[in-house]
Amino acid sequence: MARNSFLYILAALAAACLFSLAAGPAGLAPDIIWNLRLPRTLAALTVGAGLGLAGGLFQGVLKNPLADPYILGTSAGATAAAVLCFLAGVERTSPLFFIAVFTGAFGATFLAYWLGKLAGRLSDAALVLSGVAVSAFVTALVMLALSVARERSFSLFYFVLGGLYQAEPGALAVSAGIVAVCGGLALARWRALDAMALGAESAYHLGVDPERERALFFAYACAATSAAVALGGTIGFVGLMTPHIVRLVSGPSARRLLPAAALGGAAMLAAADAAGRSLFSPSEVPAGVVMALAGAPFFMWLLWRSARGRR
Repeated sequence: MARNSFLYILAALAAACLFSLAAGPAGLAPDIIWNLRLPRTLAALTVGAGLGLAGGLFQGVLKNPLADPYILGTSAGATAAAVLCFLAGVERTSPLFFIAVFTGAFGATFLAYWLGKLAGRLSDAALVLSGVAVSAFVTALVMLALSVARERSFSLFYFVLGGLYQAEPGALAVSAGIVAVCGGLALARWRALDAMALGAESAYHLGVDPERERALFFAYACAATSAAVALGGTIGFVGLMTPHIVRLVSGPSARRLLPAAALGGAAMLAAADAAGRSLFSPSEVPAGVVMALAGAPFFMWLLWRSARGRR
């Protein structure tokens, strides 16, 4: 990564961390910062890094600027599995919990991808529509489960909205480890991802197996999303916005883009969570709602730009 671009992103990350540690109605007491805000900031950084990494992977492997875990239904599938685990009494630190969340994310992603390919060529519109359909159906299942389990629905509803909170050290460590491993594995195959961005036929002539690489990168993206959802629930548009923003300074190559997207996503979500805590104090707005308010207009602009480019 170019030195200047790396410094810009690190500066943004440092500013977001300071904002997150200082924001809130309780002042700057050391106990508040150390025991409450620091664990929450670490959770926001982990979730944002996972979603930013997943967005960069999805956009690269699908050659689609509109792809991200939220649009594709990946986050919805992971959230549905997490809610079912909570209702069944599965602990967040249990291996079964992360296996179930990954299965939900992977299954929803491939269902959306398969539906989008039914018409033949996988267009931007087909992918978005299939992702929206899968997300709507899975979200309906989550709402049904919450309606049945009314005694626990309030805390789970906050989770579904994308609310960050003080994470258990074990869950935070596992999620951070998963994101780091996925980032390392994906970065090790950056040449294959750059080849995929040229198209399946071009990638094949460059010695890359498109189907194999697509499955691998989908697995990395789904695992990173699962780790993020395990801590923060359904938080959209981080994976959509971050790659587009950091690409301005990192360039299109996956070798630079993937770490930049992870760092940029961490900074973006830490700032969004801090804004939700401070702007409407003493009330708190979940980070998922803050990101939706910022990300939905960005998504509409991308749709408009894509439609204009096809004219």
